[in-house]
Amino acid sequence: MLGWLLWLVGAYLLGAVPFGLLIGRLRGVDIRAQGSGNLGATNVGRVLGKPWGIACFVLDLGKGLAPVVCYRMLAGTPGLAAGRPWLAALLWLAVGVAAVLGHVFPIWLKFKGGKGVATSLGALLGFYPVLTLPALLSAVIWFVVTKTTAYVGLASVVAAIAMPIMAVGFGLAMRRDPGEVAVYGAVTLALALLVILRHRGNIARLRAGTEAKVAWAEGKRKTSDNSQ
Repeated sequence: MLGWLLWLVGAYLLGAVPFGLLIGRLRGVDIRAQGSGNLGATNVGRVLGKPWGIACFVLDLGKGLAPVVCYRMLAGTPGLAAGRPWLAALLWLAVGVAAVLGHVFPIWLKFKGGKGVATSLGALLGFYPVLTLPALLSAVIWFVVTKTTAYVGLASVVAAIAMPIMAVGFGLAMRRDPGEVAVYGAVTLALALLVILRHRGNIARLRAGTEAKVAWAEGKRKTSDNSQ
């Protein structure tokens, strides 16, 4: 258990690295004082340009992916989880959740971080093979909704809602232990709720009609509209 707790601490500290803030400082900008003030890739891209937003997204995704993959490779299945697949799954997923919590509530920034979308995606991609494909499909849903509406917040919420459903569905399709499937559903639902709660401001602005659109999706649609 001590070794597992150290993995949790390490994953949290890695997740707490504020790449959005660091990229902004590299460019001479405090990203917290620009755009929406969020540390995530969307705001970085909006303020500094698309290439920097992509870089932030990849780094934030990596914060979730790396500890999950490394835990599986180096720690394996703890002895206390032997013969209990649901517990092994829970201990493994908890490492990814710790990274997400580090991103959302970073100790270095008075627990004021990002919204957890990219880091959650990375953590679930690393949970191979059961959650990897659902996570990829969730990313596809995010992309399609963003391209269709130009609202990243809406896309993030829709993808978050879809993830627990797909996680349970794939777990059942792969004939995993019922307790293990329950863990998949519970953990992905918890992450989905966290993402939705972090987007409550976006949801309020969507309802009020004041939510900002992303230029890379909106611009292409406007060009297409003007050509008709």
